[in-house]
Amino acid sequence: MKLLLTSGGVTNASIRDALVDLLGRPIADSTALCIPTAAYGHPWVGPGVRAWEFISGRSPNPMVDLGWKSVGVLELTALPSLDEERWIPLVQETDVLLAAGGDVLYLCHWMRESGLADLVPSLSRTVWVGLSAGSMVMTPEVGDDFIQWRPPHGDVSTLGLVDFSICPHLAPDGGPGNSMAEAEQWAAGISGPAYAIDDQTAITVVDGVVEVVSEGRWRQLSS
Repeated sequence: MKLLLTSGGVTNASIRDALVDLLGRPIADSTALCIPTAAYGHPWVGPGVRAWEFISGRSPNPMVDLGWKSVGVLELTALPSLDEERWIPLVQETDVLLAAGGDVLYLCHWMRESGLADLVPSLSRTVWVGLSAGSMVMTPEVGDDFIQWRPPHGDVSTLGLVDFSICPHLAPDGGPGNSMAEAEQWAAGISGPAYAIDDQTAITVVDGVVEVVSEGRWRQLSS
């Protein structure tokens, strides 16, 4: 799978160009499924209006509203009650998966419970576009600062499909988001490489090659 890991969505021309490069075709010729699941688990996000805004393309984070050929909804909490042949071919045929922000461990739990986590590594041509928690779920760990909801089994690891962690929403000191000082403190508790990225920054990962795409502010905090 090709990854476009964002903090705030496809917020500028550089990130949009990176998405088109990963797709290998125009957005208007590409099909998408949006995954709102993470929104439900975070006390500041959902359920309710914010989840609907993401699905409807009316959120302040450009993802669903980019002009796709088609957009469907893949709700992970529903998948365990469905036969696999009802949803796996749909995922395999879709060009891009758009994962909303919210609670990263809630998203990770339902990716595992639904079977999507097992399927993702086999989706070699699919692009995963993550927003905040939808990006962090691909990392090996998120740190205590980003844990709101805890899974019943107590496992707070994430999927580990990349070897670095992400602190999203980097913001100037005093601004909404995470300050550089807070990001540095967070990184001190992370065991591997880590990046702090603002909402104008994304990280692409293709065949293990990591590149930062930014019109904003970012920093690699450990290596």
